[in-house]
Parts: sequence; C-alpha cells; structure tokens
Amino acid sequence: MTPRRNWAGNVHYAARRFHQPASFDELRRLVAGSDRLRVVGSGHSFNRLGDTTGDLVSLAGLPTAIALDRDAATVTVPGALRYGDLATHLHERGYALANLASLPHISVAGAVATGTHGSGERLGNLGAAVAGLELVTADGDLLTLDRRTEPETLAGAVVSLGALGVVTRVTLDVVPTFALRQYVHLGLPRESLDAALSSAYSVSVFTDWRTPTLREVWRKQRAEEPPPAADWLGTTAADHPRHPVAGMPPEHCTPQLGEPGPWHERLPHFRLGFTPSSGEELQSEYLVPRSAAADVLAALDPVAHLIAPVLQVCELRTVAADRLWLSPAYDRDSLAVHFTWIADADRVRPVLAAVEQRLAPFAPRPHWGKVFDIVPAAVAATYPRYADFRALAARLDPAGVFRTDLLDRYLPRD
Repeated sequence: MTPRRNWAGNVHYAARRFHQPASFDELRRLVAGSDRLRVVGSGHSFNRLGDTTGDLVSLAGLPTAIALDRDAATVTVPGALRYGDLATHLHERGYALANLASLPHISVAGAVATGTHGSGERLGNLGAAVAGLELVTADGDLLTLDRRTEPETLAGAVVSLGALGVVTRVTLDVVPTFALRQYVHLGLPRESLDAALSSAYSVSVFTDWRTPTLREVWRKQRAEEPPPAADWLGTTAADHPRHPVAGMPPEHCTPQLGEPGPWHERLPHFRLGFTPSSGEELQSEYLVPRSAAADVLAALDPVAHLIAPVLQVCELRTVAADRLWLSPAYDRDSLAVHFTWIADADRVRPVLAAVEQRLAPFAPRPHWGKVFDIVPAAVAATYPRYADFRALAARLDPAGVFRTDLLDRYLPRD
C-alpha cells in the first residue's frame, strides 16, 4: 500500500494493505478474511489507536444514504459521513443535532467511538446522541444494536475504540433546527471561570498559560437571548473575528461578533472548507470532575512555565455526564482540559508527563484519540464499567481481529 498518515502527520500507518470496499458485502468478506483490521476515517486521531499491521479500511466507498425518521426524531447515517455534511443535510430539512465538536471535519463513527465532544453544561458528548449502531463483527456478521431493545449493550458499544467491529451506520437523535450567536470576550478573570462556563448554550475558554488571566471566552448563545454587556464578567468584547491559535487566519473560523446564524455554522469553531486549528500540531485532552475546575487550574500553575513554550493554545470546556461505558464523561459532569501542542513530540513528551502528574489527584480520563501516557492501571481505575467492556470485546472479537498495540496496553485481553 501507499504510505498513509493521519491528519496531523505524526502517525504513519503501518498497515500492509489498504482497502476501500464499494459494498457492504465486500466489506463483510474483507473483515471475515482478515486476521488484523482497522478502519481509518477522517484521520483525526493523534495516537496509534487507528493503526494496524494488517488491513486498513476506508468506508468512503460505501453507500451514502441518509435516512431521517421524523416520527422517531432520529437520523441514520453512514459511519464515514462527516459531521459537517450531515449538519447541512439536517438543517435544510428543519432539524439539528444538539451539539457538535469544535471541527465539523470528523466522521460520525470515529467521533463517537473515541468519546469526542463539544461543550455545554447540559450537553453530553457526541456519543450521547446515539440511538443505534450497525456494525460488522469479526466473523463478517452484521450486528444491529438499538437503544430500545438493547440499551445496556449499546451503552457499551458506542465508545468502542474500534474494538468491537466496523461501524457501518449510526442512528442519532435530532432536534428542531435553531439559531445561535457567537461572542468572543477577552481577558476573563480566573475567579469568573465557573460563571463563564455556565453562561451560554456552548462555551469555550482559551488560555496560553502565560498570564493568570484567561485569554478568551467563546460563547455560543441562543439567538433570541439578549446580547451580553460590553464588560461582561470583567472582560472586553472582541471588536474583530479571532482564531483560537494566535497568528492563524480568523477567516477559518465560524462567524463571531454576535452575527446570528444556524446552529451548524456557530457550534464548531472552524469552518468545514478550511483547515481546522493550526494543522501542524499534537493534541492532548483530559476530562476531570467539573466541580474541580478551579483546583485543576491551580494544580497546573506550578508547571505553567513548562507548558507555555510548547503550547499553541489550551481550551477549557464542559461536558455533561453520560452512561456510555468508556466515555471520558461516564457518570460525572466534566471539565475537559485540552492542549494543542506544537508539532514536536520530543519537546512535548516531558511536559505531558508533568501535566499528567499534576492532574493525577483528579482521576483524569484522557481523550481516547489524543496523545497521553497515563499508566493503564490508573486509567482503568476511573472507569466503573471497564471490566464489562473488556468482556464485551472478548465476546464480539474473540480472535482479536480489531486489536491494536494501544488497545492491548489499555484494555488487555485475558
């Protein structure tokens, strides 16, 4: 196969063959005949979770039909579909998803499988909207899971890390379409962090760890709500569009300055037609208890001098608790502490170790698709359904067809 890399370029896939099946039957035969297989979606994982030494499969060639069920308030979509493309389709028909991630470029199946999220005190991660899954298991059989008939198994299968099978179709809850306005505020005092995070439908707080003040707050509020005061929580209103990463073009970002627009053109930070973030980066993220937000920042202060030189931006977001077994927000409202690092693994690695050491008292759960190095036992201890997921994986994939080195480290087989 031609050498392939992930989106950030830090992972060169080791697969010996690359496939793009054109039908579900072709995919099922491929899975049944492989001893090692993984699916590559949009390639937005920053670690080797999606890598394999066997067969790497793209689902981009499969049928792309989208089925909207207005009575059930759900939509069933191909796993390879990008959120940005789905959002446009839904909005044109009067519907929306409750939440989106900061970038619309990611595939539905890959995003929910890794616990990817947006922001909002009352909004769960993207997987919380999953009402059903269709996947091809290791023997090539088709397994369909539905929230109404198998709620427990579905709760275990949504954030699957690709360990259970090839997710071909996903059914998601939808809501009526809605409009938002996006405001950017500069210079948030730390003591106002909790108030800021709960102040709008979706909120992101950005900092660079160079000053005690939090650099920017991006608030995505319902369009019908009154605009914030010019000195909201002691901040200054931005008078021109911003980009989270200093020096990057603001044209890459969704409209700001309070201009009203549809949900899918405000919830993400980045526009679908542009490179998200900086494009040259590594990313790490840790979910900790929401109630510990102030203590978490204080715990990181002693290593701020290490963080700042290798940081592009740090983002703080909130995620509502869910019941998905391997979700980083399982059973606890969470604060997500996200680091966009420079693209230099050798310089970032020791800083990452220092950050993880400072976060250890808060039982951090790393984002499964980012760069992290917390010891496996510590990660396992934060997931009450850890053993249940391992048992589910052993039942659906007894031969380990979908295993990777990262899975073997963090979710070893018996």
